[in-house]
Amino acid sequence: MLTANEGIGCNGKTGSAVKPDERQDIAIEARGALGLITLTREAALNALTHSMVRQISAALDAWEQDDNIRHIAIRGRGRAFSAGGDLLDLYNSGRAGTPNYSFFQDEYRLNARLGVFPKPIVALINGIVMGGGGGVAVHGRYRVMTENAVFSMPEVGIGFFPDVGGSYFLPRLPNRTGHYLGLTGARIRSGDAHSVGIATHIVPADNLAELTTALTREADTGAVLARFHAPHIAPDAVLDQNEINRLFGAESLPGVLSALEAARARSDLAASSIKAIARNSPTSVAVAFRQIRDGAKMTLADCMRMEYRILVRMLQGRDFYEGIRAVIVDKTNDPRWQPDGLGGLEEAAIDAFFAPLGAEELAGVPEQP
Repeated sequence: MLTANEGIGCNGKTGSAVKPDERQDIAIEARGALGLITLTREAALNALTHSMVRQISAALDAWEQDDNIRHIAIRGRGRAFSAGGDLLDLYNSGRAGTPNYSFFQDEYRLNARLGVFPKPIVALINGIVMGGGGGVAVHGRYRVMTENAVFSMPEVGIGFFPDVGGSYFLPRLPNRTGHYLGLTGARIRSGDAHSVGIATHIVPADNLAELTTALTREADTGAVLARFHAPHIAPDAVLDQNEINRLFGAESLPGVLSALEAARARSDLAASSIKAIARNSPTSVAVAFRQIRDGAKMTLADCMRMEYRILVRMLQGRDFYEGIRAVIVDKTNDPRWQPDGLGGLEEAAIDAFFAPLGAEELAGVPEQP
């Protein structure tokens, strides 16, 4: 485990480039065949800071060249894998007129890196994983969930959008599940996550330590995970995939809303989805629908570049800060969106989120080899 004086520094080499106080949020260690990353910001539900993102990237730099490391595992301490990014820090910097674009640049490059990393990456998810935490978890080759895991992409509820590669992995879930998750911000447990492929394996929480030990000793990642896989311990899958496909299958947002409205009297899922969408930022919902639609035909790297364009406009806008004010700062849960309904949106305003940034485009995004 990293101590105050040794470990993997920000330059990807063994040394002390990372300040001692920064290491309190993350532990990085090599254990036999395993490179192990533990998010240790337990009191903040392992919300990601810029330092944590940089340190994960540095660890990947070092381990990619280390023949002794055969696979990487990422886990969170406490009751969350990671609940996302450090929203309060992003709120404060944005309100001060200095949006932290560099955090998102490094985070998005990391998301893409995880998706193309040549060695198997295993996310060990025991508890909450949402938002930016999902971006660290979903792009690697394996996602192990316990009976305690809860997944969501709730960004539309705070005037944001399902970023960190959401435009890539959400449309690739079966039966329009990605549209449902992205537009409503709904939470699902590990049984449903496994049924749609967000989780590749189910392992009892009590067995995670033994699984981690096995990964330190054995080189065949798939064989180790198969030995511990116990899908019967997950909560029952409760989502009706056929119903989700019917309700969210339209090729336009108005089409989806019409299908939900037509079914709301006889469908609990339709009724709850309408309620959630009405509560969320209309701008965010419209942007999310388009990014998921377009991302279905794009590479992960292209999705990250698209998301950065959206991100820049979001940080220059209003709803994100209003959402954080209402949910995180004042805790009044009374966001006042502008516009306050989907009917007030203009197509040109949504197009503007996706317009190229010219010289400010996100550079250095890892591509699929």
